[in-house]
Amino acid sequence: MIMDRNYDRFPATRISGRIIKGWESIRKTLSERGHGPLAVDFYTGVYEDEVIGELSKGFGKVLNTRDLMKPEDEVLSMTSRFMTDDVLFGYVSPLRMVDFFDSGKLESARADLTGAGADSLIIGPGAALVAPDSSTLVYLDMARWEIQQRFRRHEVRGLGVDNRQDPVSIQYKRGYFIDWKALDYYKDGLFGRIGWWIDTNDPANPKMIDRDTFMRGIEKTASGPFRVVPFFDPAPWGGQWMKRVCGLDPEVPNYGWCFDCVPEENSLLLEVDGTLFELPSQDLILLKSRQILGENVEARFGKDFPIRFDLLDTVGGGNLSLQVHPTLQFAREQFGLNYTQDESYYILDAEPGAVVYLGVRKGVDPVEMIGSLRTAQREGTAFDAERYVNKLPASRHDHFLIPGGTVHCSGKGCLVLEISATPNIFTFKLYDWMRLGLDGKPRPINIDRGSKVIRWERDTEYVKANLANHFTVSAEGDGWKEIRTGLHPAEFIETHRTEFSVPVRFDTGGSVNVLNLVEGEEATVESPEGMFEPFEVHYAETFIIPAGVGEYLIRPSGPSEGSVCKTIRASVRFNA
Repeated sequence: MIMDRNYDRFPATRISGRIIKGWESIRKTLSERGHGPLAVDFYTGVYEDEVIGELSKGFGKVLNTRDLMKPEDEVLSMTSRFMTDDVLFGYVSPLRMVDFFDSGKLESARADLTGAGADSLIIGPGAALVAPDSSTLVYLDMARWEIQQRFRRHEVRGLGVDNRQDPVSIQYKRGYFIDWKALDYYKDGLFGRIGWWIDTNDPANPKMIDRDTFMRGIEKTASGPFRVVPFFDPAPWGGQWMKRVCGLDPEVPNYGWCFDCVPEENSLLLEVDGTLFELPSQDLILLKSRQILGENVEARFGKDFPIRFDLLDTVGGGNLSLQVHPTLQFAREQFGLNYTQDESYYILDAEPGAVVYLGVRKGVDPVEMIGSLRTAQREGTAFDAERYVNKLPASRHDHFLIPGGTVHCSGKGCLVLEISATPNIFTFKLYDWMRLGLDGKPRPINIDRGSKVIRWERDTEYVKANLANHFTVSAEGDGWKEIRTGLHPAEFIETHRTEFSVPVRFDTGGSVNVLNLVEGEEATVESPEGMFEPFEVHYAETFIIPAGVGEYLIRPSGPSEGSVCKTIRASVRFNA
């Protein structure tokens, strides 16, 4: 097994700039802004009452934007069809920020603020909708992973609703399908107006940077390799591998997940003259989508980052749930998605005897299998998975392809690097091995939806012929070899593993490249033309190469110099 490595949990873009720390200094700086009102806009998830209490000191007139929103019952009615009756799944909403506001109240507030001076404060989500042009605009951003932690503690509200007491799954569903869509679209239109950014992800240590510092960080990050901040989470099936390799808290019983490349949910760190400033990595994609994704990828996916890398740890843990992801047609019709959660399992590490469940066994009767799943769910009895699903041995550097509609499950003893498209909640659990979730309650099982999307023709023969370890050498030279590992023709992601003991030249080919160092202690990414600073990566770290970089080199470095390293690289296949 792999022993301790130098995994960097807090990667940051280092820049110089202006950073102000603490509420007193922030208030003093903003008081020197000039004669117009101060407008402070929020992403939901901010501790609004505390922030308003700090920033309203010294103002004669304070307008809280939540007082301008529609009544909560109207917001609930407006959003009900996107929330649906399902405990997990909703429908992607086209609502915009202004839809949550009472138009009459907005117009009245705008009129009242005509000619307003420096003693006026407009504060809360949507502040820019009502603020006069003479206002100084400040934005309090929030990374979605931190928002989710606050959901779990029932601390923050949604747009136009106080849903703090709702179950966590319902809070997340409202954020995912409704609020975050509206907020990101709205924020994307504000970037040219925002003069200051405040980071309250750590509420005890607020920090503020000016527009020039913010944009300097964005420009530098988008111009070369970068990493987002990984986050880790326990799971009912979680293992022990990441605790050791990634330097996590040994007192936590397990860690099941590491999300290391989900820009919509991860954060980005700017190190401003030695001080860390946290912002959603989604800001980078909103501002630099063409440079990062590439023109063709942006044309297809807009400002969605289409490739996800994450780690699933069952080493010393248990099986994941037996599951299936929706087909594209089902995802489009039922959830309003433009693409589905096609994925793959790259085996980064494995214990002896590790397995992966993939595809149904040849000759399986669909009616019988679904009936057995329903009986197991209804009666709380065991489901004989091996009777119906292929069980394949899993070893380091195996790669199993899992297009939507394929029944699958990582067995215990695996450290899986999951390479997938980014829709990340669309898992239909079919069977959960008779266990409870971390909250002590059964996790939602969705046999009804799962039965509608299972591709029964993906049986034993199909899996062997199309989904399990189909490797071809695509290029090689002295000291290096590149192997195509997938993905399935139905998926838009292409993957290659490169084995090298010498510097190897790559080209983004017009698509964002996402890589993980799957073997070797350390490697360095460099620009042949010196266009970016050398970028160091370590074992199991995921890193992103913007499409605009073009050519780049990777070489073994540090303790790996002179030995063989391996990367897995994913990009968007243009002919998919």
